[in-house]
Amino acid sequence: MSLSLPVLQPVPSYEDALRVVEVAFKGNRRGYFNSADPELRAGTYVLVEVERGRDLGRVLSVGGVAARKCASCSTPGEDPTPQAQVVRAADAEEIQQLHVLRADEERVRRLTREMVEQHGLKMKVSEVEWQWDRNKLTIYFTAERRVDFRQLVRDLARTFRTRIELKQIGVRDEAALLGGVGRCGRELCCSTWLREIKPISLQLAKDQNLSLNPTQISGTCGRLMCCLTYEHDSYLQARKRFPREGKTLRTSRGQEKVLSIDIWKDQVTLLDENKQRRTLGLDELRTETAGVPQGAPREREAHEPPASEPLPVPTENQRPPRRPRLRGDRRPN
Repeated sequence: MSLSLPVLQPVPSYEDALRVVEVAFKGNRRGYFNSADPELRAGTYVLVEVERGRDLGRVLSVGGVAARKCASCSTPGEDPTPQAQVVRAADAEEIQQLHVLRADEERVRRLTREMVEQHGLKMKVSEVEWQWDRNKLTIYFTAERRVDFRQLVRDLARTFRTRIELKQIGVRDEAALLGGVGRCGRELCCSTWLREIKPISLQLAKDQNLSLNPTQISGTCGRLMCCLTYEHDSYLQARKRFPREGKTLRTSRGQEKVLSIDIWKDQVTLLDENKQRRTLGLDELRTETAGVPQGAPREREAHEPPASEPLPVPTENQRPPRRPRLRGDRRPN
């Protein structure tokens, strides 16, 4: 009697993980590629395969680190293994050609803006990027509404004699692409290490008791700063130790309303019935409210009769309430 053994899938080895390479291009654009060269290290310029031709970038990470980054960026159900390949390491002449293209992008950006003005389009050209082999020119722009740039693309292709790709981006993506310095004096998070830009709401600033002045909580992009989310969970955990603002407490001095809290100093500001304010520590507040019952008796509704009084009985001149007619009842003759 022969037994059929189960078919086991091969487990990716450490050598397979070493073949994944993270390559950075202009701005914050990154890509993941397979490489058969075990000598590649971070900082090396390499030629990679792209959709139309070849491009040149700089290696950021290799091996398991790059594989984990690639897996985190892939969508659920998608194969996390990159399909494109690293051709080889770039030589000095090819790196010099890349620098020449980057210097030429200033001229391309200026000409593109002039052509946009000639066509009367309401769009702002933020940045342009040449592909290393000059087979494609990517133009990034921002606009408040949808723009019909079909004729502009024809004129650009006729002028630069290459494939033109226009990409509309938001103001946050524009800041990540151009870079800059934030209010903290450091480079923008979105242009250095922040991989995903999440939506920011004004509630984050309210939870942290920050000033709601837009000039103080906005970044260089004109939107709310991304760093408002970094410590938000810590603020929420700290606020759980304090009573809710606006809540009325029963202390040794009577009923007092919570005006504000200070999580850094562990202090609570209260307002009594005489409109007098006082600030005390959180431990003192717990001591004053420990022996005082906080639950108040339920106030009787105005339409609810007292329990001791009987319900009113209709008199002779008053008509008794009509019983709702049920389905199947016969109408009297």
